Amino acid sequence: MKAIDVKTLGKVAVLMGGHSAEREVSATMSGPGVLAALRSQGVDAHPFDPAERALGELQREGFQRCFIALHGRGGEDGTVQGALELLGIPYTGSGVMASAIAMDKVMTKRVWMAEGLPTPAWRLLGKGHHTREDTRAVPDVLGLPMIVKPAREGSSFGVSKVEGYSNVMEAVTLAAQYDSDVLCEEFIDGDEVTCPVLGEGDAAVALPVVRIVAPDGNYDFEHKYVSNDTTYLCPSGLPEAEEREIQRLVVQAYRLLGCRGWGRADLMIRASDRRPFLLEMNTSPGMTSHSLVPKSAAQAGISYEQLCLGLLAGATLDSLASQGA
Repeated sequence: MKAIDVKTLGKVAVLMGGHSAEREVSATMSGPGVLAALRSQGVDAHPFDPAERALGELQREGFQRCFIALHGRGGEDGTVQGALELLGIPYTGSGVMASAIAMDKVMTKRVWMAEGLPTPAWRLLGKGHHTREDTRAVPDVLGLPMIVKPAREGSSFGVSKVEGYSNVMEAVTLAAQYDSDVLCEEFIDGDEVTCPVLGEGDAAVALPVVRIVAPDGNYDFEHKYVSNDTTYLCPSGLPEAEEREIQRLVVQAYRLLGCRGWGRADLMIRASDRRPFLLEMNTSPGMTSHSLVPKSAAQAGISYEQLCLGLLAGATLDSLASQGA
């Protein structure tokens, strides 16, 4: 990565915490990690929790850039991005539209499917359609097992793998605690992988693929953030041609959503034919000690500190990005 003059970055707010279900991950892991990394590089960086302070204070206190280390609603769904647009303070990551679409797994699937990109078959159970009659009909279409999850949530909150008809209602009820829109998705049996992307448009590039091996294939919140019994393989150990195809697909998926700065796509590789399927795009990925973007970046020769600094240097606004500034 090219040299960056930290003096040009000005006073920086690291947005962390927030109001979402992922608050603790942001406030205690991602945010402090990014803050320490930026300070170690000489950046004038300060913590800022939107759940405790009004965003207008960013302008009054002279902040010139924001590193968004928020996760979930209010952090990567386009809302804080819109507020920063109005304040005129450049921020890291995707803009308003891409953030809003990527946060909504159903809208993301619709965009990808319109362009012919592979994603598991799905059915949406919207508000008012969480009845036993509605839910029991879904496995007839998607088969069993299947995955049930909130349409707009992260960190595996509210996600269930449903093995039988008797479990469907319970899974839908759990997901509905996080979002009135519940996504039921075909289960893809195979390898779980993730692949980060850096940059924007034609300059977007994929980093090395990370293969995730969780106990019994259960990559839930506990196995993501708490326990140490999940294995992350980078190099992935996949055939070279397979890894290249995943990287190509992920960059295409990233560009279609209009993402910029950085992102991370999660995929499943079907064991029967080794076909990759896109699950979702994260526009404000985790930056914890367990996180996957730093692991992948390290494999590409980019340190955690370099990664954070590079992302911050690329902070912009939708208006500036559209002008090529």
